[in-house]
Amino acid sequence: MTTLKQRWESVEQSVEEACASAGRARSDVRVIGVSKTVGLDAVAEAIEAGIHDFGENRPDELVRKHDAFPDERWHFIGNIQSRQLDKVVGRACLIHSLYQTKHADKIDRLAGEAGIVQPVLIEVNDGESNKQGVADDELVAMLEHCAALEHVRVEGLMIMAPIGDASVARATFARLRALRDKAQAEFAQRGIDMDLHELSMGMSNDYPEGIGEGATMVRIGRAIFSADYAG
Repeated sequence: MTTLKQRWESVEQSVEEACASAGRARSDVRVIGVSKTVGLDAVAEAIEAGIHDFGENRPDELVRKHDAFPDERWHFIGNIQSRQLDKVVGRACLIHSLYQTKHADKIDRLAGEAGIVQPVLIEVNDGESNKQGVADDELVAMLEHCAALEHVRVEGLMIMAPIGDASVARATFARLRALRDKAQAEFAQRGIDMDLHELSMGMSNDYPEGIGEGATMVRIGRAIFSADYAG
């Protein structure tokens, strides 16, 4: 039975190897420990091991863990529910899963009331299995909508690849990177600075593919927090 620290060290080594294989610096990629299935004791153990970015998909758990460990960086990676956004805005250093304009508007209002600018990523649909996310041809319009909001700052894109086939995952991640590049170029032609520098793509089963295609963030849960994870 491996310890959390051992699993974290294994993930770190794997991330470093993936970065080296892709000709990238290890510092280019942030590992987010997805702590949604564990309690406060495991989070404390993870912090001790050296993890300082955590991902939660339920607002109540984000509140509980953020408030217990406010000095760590908490990411919201779950489906957005309008009525619970007040628990997320201001606590999440980054919301990874924005894809509806109505939620962008509410985030803008809540962030304005708090006197902050809320960083977000736009979630893009994988085109196959995931029901969430904007379609490729809707991305520019979503970015335009968010760019007009004073208290929302889009920092990049997120996608979840279909599970089970590394080549499909890699193609999904390559598509997201190309979509980001195309959108940035389109805005640049209009004289608009759209800095989509973050790409959140890759989980426990496919993060090396994500890193190979330019991920700046990978969301890893089971490989860190599950004692029986076999890879």
